[in-house]
Amino acid sequence: MRYAMIMAGGAGTRLWPMSRRDLPKQLIRFIAPPGGEPGDTPISLLDLAARRLEGLIDPAHRYLCTSETYRQAIRREIPGFEGEEADGRILGEPVGRDTVNAVALGAAVLEKADREAVFAVLTADHIIEPLEVFRDRMDLGFRLVEQDPRRLVTFSIKPTYPATGFGYVERGTPIRGIDRAQAGGEPLAFHVERFVEKPELPKAQAYVESGAFGWNSGMFVWKASVFLEALRKYMPDNHEAIRRIQDAWGTPDQARVLSEIYPALVRTSVDYGVMEPITRAKDRQFSVCTVQMDLRWLDVGSWPSFGETVPPDEFGNRLAGPSLPTVVKGKNNLIVSSVPGHTVAVLGVDDLIVVHTPDATLVMPRSRAEELKELHGKVDDKLR
Repeated sequence: MRYAMIMAGGAGTRLWPMSRRDLPKQLIRFIAPPGGEPGDTPISLLDLAARRLEGLIDPAHRYLCTSETYRQAIRREIPGFEGEEADGRILGEPVGRDTVNAVALGAAVLEKADREAVFAVLTADHIIEPLEVFRDRMDLGFRLVEQDPRRLVTFSIKPTYPATGFGYVERGTPIRGIDRAQAGGEPLAFHVERFVEKPELPKAQAYVESGAFGWNSGMFVWKASVFLEALRKYMPDNHEAIRRIQDAWGTPDQARVLSEIYPALVRTSVDYGVMEPITRAKDRQFSVCTVQMDLRWLDVGSWPSFGETVPPDEFGNRLAGPSLPTVVKGKNNLIVSSVPGHTVAVLGVDDLIVVHTPDATLVMPRSRAEELKELHGKVDDKLR
């Protein structure tokens, strides 16, 4: 059976002061709903991610892996995860231990429920359009695994510029006879040659020019039991601990065992922990593949990237909030306010980011946005 698990545990410190411990970036309602009109009520990134599964995965087979502290907010805010039945599909981490353990927890829970479970791993912080292309490529990923359970499928995004903040996937030989070829007969599914993590600009430029690389999307499809076998081979201590959690899952000991074992797991990403070692070793026990996605893919992990979701005015200013800010003699500013009835006004400045909330206001040059984590660490704890 097909399942999906959305990973939604990030803290979102680069979207402070809107993103806080009790309202992380994936739950902030600041994204325009797809197909909506100006003035429509914004939705959250997590709501958007859940909507992408419509028509692709049965609602009863949709799971979320998130911080346990977000459980009630998710049940309150995200359609399809209300009620007692849905509570078991929210996998609450006692503490974040990066993506390899979030995926392993999902795999363990799903395998215990369904030995034949094949599941997609999805993210909660992306804008992905058009939905028809996304769903078609995800279906191809499922079919690749259903045809050969040894396959571990990742999705690579056709790059639009030489990004240095993303990982890259190099495509190898195409996989024939399964995908519905694009116009012109170009394949969509490939064996993976290698992964490259966040290259320097000259290499990123060469990768984009070669046409053989895509951005690593952080989305996957695999059989739950096969992923756990890969974990056993490349991270045996984590595998043993996850199996203990699996044994206790659904029993009165579930919460106790999870809280005792999970925080001690070695923390790393699924790429570093499993995918890259398999590829480097040319491990024939598994087959690492990628499906190319030619679509708009935006990682909303910082204020500049959020700005790309807001239409610019004639001077490049991007203004968002219930009471639109006012800019005079300024250009290329991003100004966001969450306070109804409060006007943020700027005069004669360019390339600023201004974010106003009821208890904190951020002002910084757009070029310094990546340093926001440093500021976040210095503000009063109650504002984090």
